[in-house]
Amino acid sequence: MSSAIRDCWIGAARFAETFGSFQVFSFRILPHIPRALRRPRLITEQLYFVGALSLVLTMFGGLFVGMVLSLQSYNTLAEFGSTASIGAFTAEALVRELGPVVAALLFAGRAGASVASEVGLMRATQQIAALELMAIDPMQRIVAPRVIAGVVSVPLLAAIFSAMGILGAHFVATSLLGVDGGEFWGQISERVDLTQDVVSGIFKSILFGMSASLMAVFEGLHAEPNAAGVSRAATRTVVISSVWILLLDLIVTSLTMPVT
Repeated sequence: MSSAIRDCWIGAARFAETFGSFQVFSFRILPHIPRALRRPRLITEQLYFVGALSLVLTMFGGLFVGMVLSLQSYNTLAEFGSTASIGAFTAEALVRELGPVVAALLFAGRAGASVASEVGLMRATQQIAALELMAIDPMQRIVAPRVIAGVVSVPLLAAIFSAMGILGAHFVATSLLGVDGGEFWGQISERVDLTQDVVSGIFKSILFGMSASLMAVFEGLHAEPNAAGVSRAATRTVVISSVWILLLDLIVTSLTMPVT
């Protein structure tokens, strides 16, 4: 019993130490963001690496999720004679919740792990130490461009995910389920609210992108300088980012959900 209590205490202490280090790291990066904006080439390279290379995965993910949503919701809506609302149902679910959350999870799984591995490899091969030796701040040269790219990329990927999901839902609803196309789009334009749905989804996407990017560079910079350490950093990035994204989604939704 005493051994189990000691292990729990050690684990809690390590978690608190890591969480505190991550918070300090997040605040340290803030002054470097405006300076990094003066180097658009670095940001463009990272936008391609974390954003453009995640595009195909995001598009296919959105398409299939939209198709599944359309199929799953049809029978339930048919019981109430509201099959025409299938467009509004899928669009609201995608724009407000599934688009930002699933796109961020896909981003963390592909781009986040890649960034953590890349930065961890820089640490293992002494590239970061070489930058410091030449009086180049790694926070400005390595960390800030990747965080900015993540903040910009995730909202765009979420928008593409939602658009592809709506198109997939439209294909299933009109071609396979016999829903009228005009009613499908009419319900979307009538029910999807700009402030309640679109702006909320954009805010969540920015928050998720910042969290996933910060976690990726944090784990990469603190990875052990060997192959096993880089591998563990990439794994921790995906796991912690995924849990953190879902927790942030719960917090933001509970704070912004209107009470009727």
